Amino acid sequence: MTQLPTADQMDAWWMPFTANRAFKSNPRFYTAADGMYMTMGDGRKVLDTNAGLWCCNAGHGRKEIADAVHAQLLEMDYGNPFSYGHPKGFELANRLVDEVAPKGLNRIFFTNSGSESVDTALKIARQYWRLKGQGTKTAFVARVKAYHGVNWGGVSLAGLTGNRKSFGQGLEADFLRHTWLAENAFSKGLPTQGAELADELTDIIAMRDASNIAAVIVEPVAGAGGVIVPPQGYLEKLRAICDQHNILLIFDEVIAAYGRTGAATMAGKVGVTPDMITTAKGLTNGAVPMGAVFCKQEIYDTFVNTGEMSAAPEFLHGYTYSAHPVACAAAMATLDIYKNEKLFERCNDIAPYWEAGLHSLKGLKGIKDIRNFGLLAGIDLPAGVAAKVAAKTLDKGVTVRPAGDTIVMSPPLIIEKDHIDTIVNVLQEVIPSVD
Repeated sequence: MTQLPTADQMDAWWMPFTANRAFKSNPRFYTAADGMYMTMGDGRKVLDTNAGLWCCNAGHGRKEIADAVHAQLLEMDYGNPFSYGHPKGFELANRLVDEVAPKGLNRIFFTNSGSESVDTALKIARQYWRLKGQGTKTAFVARVKAYHGVNWGGVSLAGLTGNRKSFGQGLEADFLRHTWLAENAFSKGLPTQGAELADELTDIIAMRDASNIAAVIVEPVAGAGGVIVPPQGYLEKLRAICDQHNILLIFDEVIAAYGRTGAATMAGKVGVTPDMITTAKGLTNGAVPMGAVFCKQEIYDTFVNTGEMSAAPEFLHGYTYSAHPVACAAAMATLDIYKNEKLFERCNDIAPYWEAGLHSLKGLKGIKDIRNFGLLAGIDLPAGVAAKVAAKTLDKGVTVRPAGDTIVMSPPLIIEKDHIDTIVNVLQEVIPSVD
């Protein structure tokens, strides 16, 4: 068994999104992972309903990815991406265009995380309009309950108060309402009411003026905000309004992409193509940090294929680890798994059983709403209850994630019906027992 750190050995790590003193007084450790399960520090195996942190879409411990990473480390561990290239970076970019991105998004910029993907997309939007001679277009529109990572741009556009309140002034932004409506409670899949919420964007544009707005950014399905799904027609209306007013539309699909909704992207699932898509997480199955921004040809051309060829970079942005060869190897092995095991299609096949199991919980004491789409789900509970439910389900061998007053779940796409039965049975037992 893995040796766990002593109390003194836990002092050095300042842990992220963690109550550090509380954790270190009563620590919880993972020591191993395989398939649908995480192994706890005491040796217990617990069913992982969150695919790590929305990222291990093909399940844990995939040997194919480990082998690809090992081989790449021996071949070339690192290469400077500034004015140099390596074959796997180009190979992966082409595969993302061919296998993941919706038609029309055919240029890929590599990052190392969802947070970096978001900030990259925001910088692209700002410079794009300057290159177009419309440099006043600097503001952004995001949405209440949005999570766009933790870098400066993403924090500025966070629609979760706790993620932004401590850091002062950020980018100039306005916020649309979120898309949860009381009349849509217990909807299965995309609710039928609420597309008109997109019309609020026209009010913001009237107040701000389109000449000052660079882009609208939304999560097609809001993840950390509580798995809030868009009403039917809502994303289409956002696209139409942005087109009408010459504003870029960005989909933040760091959570939704790579099969989580039963398609390569949510954009492809609903047939709405934004100008950019931010991705990460499922790109490498969580094995190696990596992200990617998908861009339209016209955006790329505005930067690159304008005027005389120059030795100077067109976009003064990038990361030491952009298109890291080891991450590229992990991503391509991940794409192979998705393709060979038809995991995106499998999500569609098992999603109805997932939906039926979750909605069978309706009527249990305390449950205020249940939402689902693909292999995503949110269960709303009374104030202060979600964290207690998560603690008790962990004791019973199932790990779920509390996000505010919502239990959010996004299991690996390899989930079987018996796993779903276990999750539902544990929740059915635990939720009514917690006040």
